[in-house]
Amino acid sequence: MMKLTCMFSFILLFGAAGLVVFIHLQDPEEIVHQQTPGLRYNMESQQPKKDCAPSNNQDGKTQGNAAAEFPIVNQRASLHPFPSGPTERQSTDIKPNMLFVIKDRQRKGTGANSARTHKRKRRFVIKKSPVLIAINGSFPNLSILKLEDRSDVKWKSLYETQRERKRIMRETCAKYKSNSKHIITPYHVSRIFVEDKYRILYCEVPKAGCSNWKRVLMVLNGLASSTRVIQHNTVHYGNYLKRLDGFDRKGINYRLNTYTKMLFVREPFEKLVSAFRDKFEHPNNYYHPVFGRPIISRYRVNATKEALRTGSGVTFKEFIQYLLDVHRPVGMDIHWDHINRLCSPCLIDYDFIGKFETMEEDANFFLHLINAPQNLTFPRFKDRHSDEERTTTQIMHQYFTQLSPAQRQRSYDFYYMDYLMFNYSKPFGDLY
Repeated sequence: MMKLTCMFSFILLFGAAGLVVFIHLQDPEEIVHQQTPGLRYNMESQQPKKDCAPSNNQDGKTQGNAAAEFPIVNQRASLHPFPSGPTERQSTDIKPNMLFVIKDRQRKGTGANSARTHKRKRRFVIKKSPVLIAINGSFPNLSILKLEDRSDVKWKSLYETQRERKRIMRETCAKYKSNSKHIITPYHVSRIFVEDKYRILYCEVPKAGCSNWKRVLMVLNGLASSTRVIQHNTVHYGNYLKRLDGFDRKGINYRLNTYTKMLFVREPFEKLVSAFRDKFEHPNNYYHPVFGRPIISRYRVNATKEALRTGSGVTFKEFIQYLLDVHRPVGMDIHWDHINRLCSPCLIDYDFIGKFETMEEDANFFLHLINAPQNLTFPRFKDRHSDEERTTTQIMHQYFTQLSPAQRQRSYDFYYMDYLMFNYSKPFGDLY
């Protein structure tokens, strides 16, 4: 069948003013795609820029993922009591297979003696499988406390703490991230682990209790009877937990809209020192050769052949020199990257924000909210280097006093958004 293209124009001339009206019917192939105001979408594959591929575990092994972009949308309030088993995918108002965008344009005619004319165009844009999600809704994503909890001072206090943390995070995003692209790619969700039975999305922040949180998710999923029986290698190398970027676009969208999204954060300097102690002060067959050797080669004067060969013995000052160098000899790593980059809290509207400093009460409050089994509590044991003291504020100060005031200031500037977004105080009085 031959395609017919109809084009006709009527030109009506009235007097000297000359009112001209064009009526133009276009070929359907000439209709261009439109976007709704304030939202972008790009169906083409685009590789997000990053210093290094996201790790598949805590010791730096990489995991590949597709980089196709998809915009993300109305992440609904999801912190509600959930059934004990998984639920089927629910129908929503979003039609994932077709999008109609109607854009009206008015065109004004001019002339001294001519009446104003308005021309309205309707353009129907059909696009396959778009996913549009409104970023960061203004409503709070916390459920109302159950009746039996409303008179409990402890639960009420923890509930208000969550509201305040979310408020600060949203205000920080609105102030500093207002021009950010409202697009979520698989890279943005590559650190998020999925527990389908209790409908949880957990963004992994290394050195902020992530090993024990993975244990909890495995118990919730029925993979183990107790957190104590799960070994460290099972947690990080067993691949028992699914990542959100392993789902297709519809699966990612569905879970972001209906699951409870949570992350736990930690004071940035303490988190950094904890990572340094773990990766550089103990034998490590990944971090020493991959990071230690280039760091020693770049920043140590008269380095020995043995140090250059093994990469062992990196000092904290050398590590900070590497971290602050805009021309680093080796890329970033998830253990000292910004939480803001790891979990994208300005794109993903997290329902629950816990802190390492108040881990026990925050974690158990979260488990209470999702109706987890009453005998499940958050584990506090330290399964790596268990004979060492955890990195405390005092230990952090011992490391950072090795630096000059200028290096401390630059380190604070490096993690400034994390300090601001999660409401941590300045760790030293001379910082500005």
